Amino acid sequence: MKKVEETGIREKGRAKLRLLPLSHYRGIDSEDPIRFYFWPVLGSLYRRRVELCLEELCGGEKILEVGFGSGITFLNLAQLYGTVCGVDPNPLVGDVRAAFASVGIHAHLLRGSVLEIPYQDSCFDAVLLISILEHLKPNELDRAFAEIRRVLRQGGQAVYGVPVERPFMVMMFRLLGYNIRRHHFSTQKDVADAAGRFLTEVRITPMYGIHRLLGAVYEVGHFRKAV
Repeated sequence: MKKVEETGIREKGRAKLRLLPLSHYRGIDSEDPIRFYFWPVLGSLYRRRVELCLEELCGGEKILEVGFGSGITFLNLAQLYGTVCGVDPNPLVGDVRAAFASVGIHAHLLRGSVLEIPYQDSCFDAVLLISILEHLKPNELDRAFAEIRRVLRQGGQAVYGVPVERPFMVMMFRLLGYNIRRHHFSTQKDVADAAGRFLTEVRITPMYGIHRLLGAVYEVGHFRKAV
């Protein structure tokens, strides 16, 4: 769909990811990257990719985060939206819900998938997906964005973040003990193309790593459901 020009929350200043102490988070499994957010150097890259997504959000009544994991965004989202909802295949959804309820954030969290979002039509001001869509196969992306479009209100935002597969990114994953090809099936272009078939592009923002000459390592897409 046609790209639209729009000012965003970025003009209000750079977002800062708010975190609880590491011990408060409930890791979803042994591969949960939550610990990386607290590491020197690498932690700043992990936090910055989330902050870029947060900077695109305009706030409102209700947001859905798909693939919320340990709830790394919830402190920020609770400041921007009246109601924070989440969908994740994590069987420990109840533990994450309880962890945040203990600090006064009563998120509405359900177990589910972006391919079949368990919410009614047109009920969210925004849908947020951080490092989720690259795990889908290219032939699943249209189904995912059809679901995202379905649950968005008219004019609602879809904001996602996906890694950009470059030699530097592949090397970083290997240093962390991951084979990127075992985890990532869709490229940033696959995701952006699918988003554009269902929603209207506002902008796509690259994130650079240690040096800009190494190219972008992450990409944030901001799309809207046409009014």
